[in-house]
Amino acid sequence: MKKALVILSLSTAAFFFNSCSKDNGGSNNPPLDCATVTNKAWAADVNPIIQATCNSAGCHDVASVNGPGPLTNYAQVFSARATIRTNVASGNMPRNTTLTTTQKNAILCWIDSGAPNN
Repeated sequence: MKKALVILSLSTAAFFFNSCSKDNGGSNNPPLDCATVTNKAWAADVNPIIQATCNSAGCHDVASVNGPGPLTNYAQVFSARATIRTNVASGNMPRNTTLTTTQKNAILCWIDSGAPNN
């Protein structure tokens, strides 16, 4: 009985752990060549994506305590860039939508180029 309870508890924990992340479909993307990505400027390209997909109620707005917290300005996004990169690259973020390849590449290449405030 005790063994069955332990197995049930572990199975339940595994279910909830897996349900908390967005499935990226297990796709294997080729390596990203940022030399070919031209839309990787903060003001023109990256910030509009962040504001439209991340900075919303319940996600990373001004009152957020989720993940890296608010992502409402350059300083906050710059500070969270490593976390953002990991989650965007894996497809775990944004949770309520999916970025286009162009949007994803813009964010990843902006971060990989040092996340300049340009």
